[in-house]
Amino acid sequence: MRIGDAKTSYAADEALLDTQVQRTALIAFLAVLAVYPFVAGPYWVYMACLVAINVASATGLNILTGFTGLVSLGQAAFMGVGAYTVAWLQINVGTPFIVNLVAGGFTAGVAGMVVGVPSLRVKGLYLGIATIAASVILHFVFQNWTSVTGGTTGLSMPPASLFGFELDTPEELYWLILPVTCLMVLGAANLFRTRIGRAFIAIRDRDISAEVLGIPLLRYKLISFGLSSFYAGVAGGLWAYFFRVVTPESFPLVMSIFFLAAIIVGGMGSILGGILGAVFMTLVPEVLKIAAGWASPILPDAVALLSPVRTIVFGGLIVGFLIFEPLGLAEIWRRVRRVFHLWPFRT
Repeated sequence: MRIGDAKTSYAADEALLDTQVQRTALIAFLAVLAVYPFVAGPYWVYMACLVAINVASATGLNILTGFTGLVSLGQAAFMGVGAYTVAWLQINVGTPFIVNLVAGGFTAGVAGMVVGVPSLRVKGLYLGIATIAASVILHFVFQNWTSVTGGTTGLSMPPASLFGFELDTPEELYWLILPVTCLMVLGAANLFRTRIGRAFIAIRDRDISAEVLGIPLLRYKLISFGLSSFYAGVAGGLWAYFFRVVTPESFPLVMSIFFLAAIIVGGMGSILGGILGAVFMTLVPEVLKIAAGWASPILPDAVALLSPVRTIVFGGLIVGFLIFEPLGLAEIWRRVRRVFHLWPFRT
């Protein structure tokens, strides 16, 4: 066991970073993020922005599914709500990007709370089907509300701007996307030190007991849906600024499955798990692409096989982690940390 780790106050016991090593590691990690765009190539800066957007959305889904125990397959649709809101405001109103992102998050949050109303009556697979139905309805709205969404053509939006400077390249958008994602992750981490976050966990563990203890189930389930959808809406807004074209096909159901796979692989009910899962699942296709390039001289059809193989790999990862490591990458990381806590005095 660890020694010298006794907490002498409630604040110390609740601290996000309770050791000097953790604080030093966080500072070093932030320093790496600050230096990264200056040393990495354009493609890897592009990938870092995409990873950050996926981390933001996966963190929101983890609040709902991992911490509150409510299954959702509508995360991509809520991202679409945020993306369309941001694009419409940027095109027609020209408000600052921060205002647009917050508006996109709130619009998606309201949509999520409406979708979450059935959560008091249904749960598990039935709730998942209800969120799929909501996703189909929202996709229909994206396609047919042409005066707002542009229909199947979608919306093409101007770039974000800061103090008159346009942010239209991944290297420039990096300084918008990364800080917003870091703030969202920090907010999620602090959420579970509050009454609301603890109520989410109580509902996940035993909702009937939570209600007996005085936790209003509908209120907190709607709050969870709203927060999760808010995160999705902000992530969708970042996605819109990143790609600058928003169409109904940008947010298919398979994207919702991607985010669900990310929190399963990373570890549900863990902020770190959502981060690790989003990073891992975003980079898996890139690893497969590199592997396909290496295999091309031997297997000429390797690139053509990439798309179905990627789908099989995603499914295999979900099944594999559910069987062999249900707590995900976050638990693997915790085990590694425990080894070094005792090193070199292992038994």
